[in-house]
Amino acid sequence: MTEVAVLAHRGKSLEGGLPALRRALKRRGVDPFWCVVDRSRDARKPLHQALKQGAKLVFVWGGDGMVQRCVGVISRFDAAMAILPAGTANLFASNLGIPKSIEAALDIGLGGDRLTLDLGSVNGEKFAVMAGVGFDAQMIHDARPELKRRLGRTAYVLAAAKNLRGEPFEAQVDVDGKRWFEGTAQCVLFGNVGDAFAGLTAFEGARPDDGLLEVGVASPNGILQWGRTLARSALSHASESPFVQTTKGRSIDVRLDRKVLHELDGSERKKRRKFLIDVHPRAIAVCVPTSR
Repeated sequence: MTEVAVLAHRGKSLEGGLPALRRALKRRGVDPFWCVVDRSRDARKPLHQALKQGAKLVFVWGGDGMVQRCVGVISRFDAAMAILPAGTANLFASNLGIPKSIEAALDIGLGGDRLTLDLGSVNGEKFAVMAGVGFDAQMIHDARPELKRRLGRTAYVLAAAKNLRGEPFEAQVDVDGKRWFEGTAQCVLFGNVGDAFAGLTAFEGARPDDGLLEVGVASPNGILQWGRTLARSALSHASESPFVQTTKGRSIDVRLDRKVLHELDGSERKKRRKFLIDVHPRAIAVCVPTSR
């Protein structure tokens, strides 16, 4: 029975790459079930196979998109997830204090603490970090893979600048059965953690183990107001901007006046007008640095 599995995105890189990971595991006497995929969307089937064969610890090599594809599967089994942050942003790993180091990440997976964390879902598909409608989804759409390979996180900054004049939409947002927002918006964001890309804090004090999701609506108009909003996010947190409203909830119902792109953990999804977002408390065990 295989107790440890490695699920890796072939196109993602960290230090010496997958050969270095294999050597590091061998030095630790770990002979895992190996699966390497070319696209994160191909991860679920081999991951399910490894878990059915008895894997109790899954190392996920890749970025937030790879983690997102895995959490919904792992959460259905008695197994823990460890992250090898080989992506561009690695927001889930950075929010949990997992460094971009093969050796350190392996030590955390094999000997660190395990926390049982919440997950969110959008129309039934689970996410670990954040999901969003509008501006952030369009930014991710424009930060193409080839641009990320060439520029790293700068690709997101350029894509964000390109969309500062984006077309707004009319939104109705109900939180836990009550109307919370109704009006014009550029972005509706749902967070399981607080820190977003490029060092920006989207939700101050967010915790992935409190049984709640953060909810934010941004409605800046034009480059000047977006600049003020992003600057406030970098200096403190977005909720201090006059163009941002935030709250917390367990179930969020979003209705728009037109179809808009959405994203889950940095991966683009199709345009929709209706979104049902739920929290799944204590849904998955994740390896984190020891608290001792």
